[in-house]
Amino acid sequence: MKILPVLRCLLTVALVCGAAGYAGAQGFPNKPVRVINPAAPGGNSDVFFRLLAPKMTEVLGQQLVMDYRAGAGGTIGGEIIVKSPPDGYTTGIVAASFVINPAMIRKMPYDTRKDFTALGLIVDVPSGLVIHPSLPVKNVRELIALARVRPGQIFYSTSGRGTVGHLASELLNHMAKIKLVHVPYKGAGPAVIDLIAGQVQMQFASIPLLFGHVRNGKLRMIAQTGAERSVSARETPTMEEAGLPGFVVRSGFGFVGPAGIPKPAVDKLNGALVAALRDAENRKILIERGADPVGSTPEEHDAFVKAEIARWIKVGKEAGIDPQ
Repeated sequence: MKILPVLRCLLTVALVCGAAGYAGAQGFPNKPVRVINPAAPGGNSDVFFRLLAPKMTEVLGQQLVMDYRAGAGGTIGGEIIVKSPPDGYTTGIVAASFVINPAMIRKMPYDTRKDFTALGLIVDVPSGLVIHPSLPVKNVRELIALARVRPGQIFYSTSGRGTVGHLASELLNHMAKIKLVHVPYKGAGPAVIDLIAGQVQMQFASIPLLFGHVRNGKLRMIAQTGAERSVSARETPTMEEAGLPGFVVRSGFGFVGPAGIPKPAVDKLNGALVAALRDAENRKILIERGADPVGSTPEEHDAFVKAEIARWIKVGKEAGIDPQ
């Protein structure tokens, strides 16, 4: 039968192509690596990655080139990553929206669980719960007590619907059985400015964004949302310590690529990231800015993504937030 020679030919071609792909991955990288940033310049993801890029470049022997593709809650940049060749030369840095979007967007342009290669968690940035100094409370218990006697009269600002700050506040509403009112803004800057001005009374936002305002007394941080106290805010209790067991909100910044990147390339990209995060000066700067360095394995990062997606879908449902 003639079919056997044809099958042998196809098998030979497949083996040759596979071997070529593996050899290419073994020699990776031999040109610059593009890093898609689904956010605008100047944000946390930009600041963190630019700090780490020199050491990563040193380890890889190739430049990392930032490519900003902001919009649609990070899904524009995400779609570019997903549709890129899985050769390791197109990567991306993603923030909390990466794992929150499946709970907030009804029709995603990709499957976050399946369409990406996890290359390692970069940092974990817990949020801080800050209040305007005029609000007559000193801790979370007093805030909850005040909210119960003033339902619908305490307003919280966020950088927009579906953000960490929005879901954290609605989680507080749900767990404490209170009614805080959402005031969404177009960006973190305006949300903080109006909080400082007293137009709103409270906010959950990333600790790096809040540090300066807390230090100069314009805002008061009464809690943080990590499972443990952040190394950058040891004096501030967690929400769990404040009396809300299970209230943990993480904001993991991750390094990703399209699904299917060969393991040798994955290992080299992850190795460069981990080396940059182990650098003593880099760690010092990250901690000073309110970020806890992680440097996980790809497998740990993948498990984190899946667990966080499931968690935020659950939080969204419990808070009564319908995907749009």
